[in-house]
Amino acid sequence: MAGTLYLCATPIGNLEDITFRVLRTLKEADLIAAEDTRHSIKLLNHFEIKTPMTSYHEYNKVEKAAYLVSQMAQGLNVALITDAGTPGISDPGEELVRQCYEAGIEVSSLPGPAACITALTMSGLSTRRFCFEAFLPSEKGDKKERARILEELKRETRTIIVYEAPHHLVKTLKDLYQALGNRRITVCRELTKKHETAFRTTFEQALSAYEVEEPRGECVIVIEGISVRELEEEKIRSWEEMSLEDHLEYYMKGGMDKKEAMKANGAAGDEEEFMMAVAEAGGEDYEDAGEEWVVWTNPGDLMAVSKGLEEQGIEVKGSELTMVPTTPTDVAPADAKKVQRLIDRLEELDDVQ
Repeated sequence: MAGTLYLCATPIGNLEDITFRVLRTLKEADLIAAEDTRHSIKLLNHFEIKTPMTSYHEYNKVEKAAYLVSQMAQGLNVALITDAGTPGISDPGEELVRQCYEAGIEVSSLPGPAACITALTMSGLSTRRFCFEAFLPSEKGDKKERARILEELKRETRTIIVYEAPHHLVKTLKDLYQALGNRRITVCRELTKKHETAFRTTFEQALSAYEVEEPRGECVIVIEGISVRELEEEKIRSWEEMSLEDHLEYYMKGGMDKKEAMKANGAAGDEEEFMMAVAEAGGEDYEDAGEEWVVWTNPGDLMAVSKGLEEQGIEVKGSELTMVPTTPTDVAPADAKKVQRLIDRLEELDDVQ
């Protein structure tokens, strides 16, 4: 009968946080796979656990996972522990779990400490929805991937959790501030230990504080997500700042052909854009007739203007010849204001052209 893999959560600082179930499992297991045996031996000695250990870490995770799976296939029970916290969270444990499932080996997770959850619950920020980013890729290791993740986080509405070492904290805070703006954050240090702190602040205030006080201890940064309202306002601003050409490109990238894109953009555009379209087609003027626009032009230009509007993606539903007086004095008093408005608009078009 095959053995079982037990994922055993260990303390992230305070040894009293270990569970009775984890202690029993570590004592009863046939083998303990530890991320750093030199570190974990202190924990085992403290609780008088004599179970044999073997190393399982980032640099041997694939080959060693295969070995451990073969041992469990022969009936051995293996307990996996990390340096601190829950195995599989930002550590190589996920590879061993994957290989176990592929081989049909049973996996059981024994709950316990996790720095990300501990920091989130004491952050004072929203805990309903959150995302965990662990350590951001280093600039030396993968600068493009780091930039890509920071760009994604700009639009993240959930609370964000990031791990960081003290000697990289200021650099990471600067990068996050530059990407996200001045958000509310909580910087948690030395969790569950004697000097545990939760610094509820903002990016700007944190950077000012760490200019005079060097950060110490492993850190968890909990960051406020962008509000849905801010996100919508940002989308509207971005759309309004786009040029007519950018709008057309946006629609065409979405699968529309040029004519369809111009139609869609005409529907979304403002009156000024429509006025420019009329002028480019050779029309004299236009007026708002509710759900439609009426374009005025000389009788001899009727077909040319209709074609010009259609080429710009504006649907022309019909055309007709109508005699229009050229000055307000040639019409009845009731029409005088309308004609004067048309003349004023023609003068505006002349200025534009």
